[in-house]
Amino acid sequence: MDSPEKNERGIKRGATVLIVLHSPREKCWGLLDEITAAGIFMRGIDLNAFEDWTQAVAHDEPFVGLTDLFFPMWRVERLTRDEPSEGVPSLAEQFERRTGRKVEEFFH
Repeated sequence: MDSPEKNERGIKRGATVLIVLHSPREKCWGLLDEITAAGIFMRGIDLNAFEDWTQAVAHDEPFVGLTDLFFPMWRVERLTRDEPSEGVPSLAEQFERRTGRKVEEFFH
């Protein structure tokens, strides 16, 4: 997986992202595949399950992992790149620190 350049403008395919949805309110994390007029395609996981998934991977326990997701554009409230901020590591970095594994392994 090619990492997008940090100084690139916009959010490109292959970036790890956070998406905030409404009706109902949800937050998901994952790898952006495509943004179209119809919606957003990504491979990811509900943010509420991220910690449990990380712990399961760290302890080699079974867990429903990342899945292919589509969100219609009318539900999308916000899409942001998963990146570190003010000394707080990105979710991808947190996953790698806690599990000792690269998050890219789980996107395929």
